[in-house]
Amino acid sequence: MQFLVYILVYPLLWHISILPFRLFYFFSDFVFFVLFYVVGYRKRVVFENLSRSFPDKSEEEIKKIQKAFYRHMCDMFLEMVKTLNLSKEELKERYKIINIEVLQDIVKEKSVLIVCSHYANWEWNVSINNYVNAKGYAVYQKIGNSYFDDLIKKIRAKWNTTLITQQETVKTVYRNVQNGVISAYGMVSDQSPQVKRAQYWTEFMGVKVPIFNGPESMARKLDLAVVFLKVSKVKRGYYQAEFIPITTAGSKTKKHQITDQFLRLTEDQIREKPEYYLWTHKRWKHRNKVPIEFQ
Repeated sequence: MQFLVYILVYPLLWHISILPFRLFYFFSDFVFFVLFYVVGYRKRVVFENLSRSFPDKSEEEIKKIQKAFYRHMCDMFLEMVKTLNLSKEELKERYKIINIEVLQDIVKEKSVLIVCSHYANWEWNVSINNYVNAKGYAVYQKIGNSYFDDLIKKIRAKWNTTLITQQETVKTVYRNVQNGVISAYGMVSDQSPQVKRAQYWTEFMGVKVPIFNGPESMARKLDLAVVFLKVSKVKRGYYQAEFIPITTAGSKTKKHQITDQFLRLTEDQIREKPEYYLWTHKRWKHRNKVPIEFQ
């Protein structure tokens, strides 16, 4: 069944990926119309998330952001498909890094965790590995369909990136540190952990929620550097990336320092242009389950 789904869906994805950009974004407009006006995919979730995060904004302002978000979301997910047939030259033109020297200087000395949020276009972050002399890894959520999972790995491989699952991350980082392999690990770190596994709760966009603190834990134990990757959308189909150092010596940081700084940088980014954040995920679903010690 997995193979059947793959051979039926893959040709469609491939044909979308070879569309000239003008037709490509025309198709994205069509998908937006269907998703927003016909299907209404998670519109209530998005509206509630925005209203909760921006209580000072009017309903009209929230709906304006909501609509802009859906337009961007369609662009962003189709841009992931576009990666199938996107050349390095095209990506270099559309995804520019303004201070790659920050990362290059760090990996001369030690391994680094590159943390980012579900903002703008995180799929194209994989191109970063073309600019640094370090082994590149990207932490990802394994896809249930093994054929599509292999396809994703193949796509990322052309950008010199090795995919590892969340379960493989700690083991991989420890092994590389022990063997003296300087590496760069990219991870989207604003996801919500399972409540029973949450070791830290704090405010995110004004609401107390469980926080994923895996990057901080590794950085403090192994003295890794940590940088925040701020990706901004310049205009449709064009992005700009900037590295903001959080620490160059994780072992010297205080508990929660790395995590808190990551959250504040993410919040600043969201408040600047809220329509480019991924509002469809239920990031605040555990807000009523705060343990006593964190209340």
